[in-house]
Amino acid sequence: MMDTSNWTAFPHDSKAFDYSGAKLAKAWPDLHQGDCEPFPDAARIARLDPSHDDPEGAAEVFADAWRAYHGGDFARAVDLGLSLDLIGHAVVSKASGIYADYLEEDDDTKLAIYSAGIEWAESACKAFPDDANAHYFHAFLLGRYSQCISVGKALAQGVGGKIKASLEKTLKLAPQHAEALTAMGLYHAEIIDKVGKLVGSMTYGASADKALECFERALELTPDAPIANLEYGNGLYLLFGDKRLEESNEAYNRAAGMKPIDAMQLLDIEYAKASME
Repeated sequence: MMDTSNWTAFPHDSKAFDYSGAKLAKAWPDLHQGDCEPFPDAARIARLDPSHDDPEGAAEVFADAWRAYHGGDFARAVDLGLSLDLIGHAVVSKASGIYADYLEEDDDTKLAIYSAGIEWAESACKAFPDDANAHYFHAFLLGRYSQCISVGKALAQGVGGKIKASLEKTLKLAPQHAEALTAMGLYHAEIIDKVGKLVGSMTYGASADKALECFERALELTPDAPIANLEYGNGLYLLFGDKRLEESNEAYNRAAGMKPIDAMQLLDIEYAKASME
């Protein structure tokens, strides 16, 4: 499904993100506070596939996939996740999406990764309709795809409605899913930025008030998450432009000053720093 053989290596020191052995379970609540992903133990495997013949063995592979992800080895995370078939959908989707967003420089390759990921996520949604992250990562990858081709083109293709529907399903299943709340805020903000408040409201149900409500709730749940602060800053600028530029910059500064606990957070922080230069 995805050829990771030519993926760019993580360009930063990842020694601080060693979650080998029991370290992963201990750090899990902090690492996954934003996406509410359950710990990848045998019970998790059994819930996803009650007929699995080796839930203990699969759980070890699943945990190693997440260790690779948190350490910045996105290619290994994807490969290990794919070896579990759809059981590994969350780590495959998150690792491939973060890799494409931050480390892949070729636009055609980005689109190929997003497109393959969207298909994978759609299959996960069908296989695990009650798994919040099957729906969240479907929306996440569609959102990154939209930004890659332009939000306007994506809306013309009907992608906006799919993103909203998947985020709504996510939040129905996991109301405290901070990353989904952030994504929903960004959905409303990007539509208003692209088509205006009136058309955005009438055609897509977009609302500046709803965007702010989602961003602020995500920040309440995960105040120390760089992505929640970063996207809040983006959302403020999309919605209000220079009128709230100072607040937008403050959000970026908060993200830039945080201490990362994994590779994704480090990439978010570096992006915030670079944007403020």
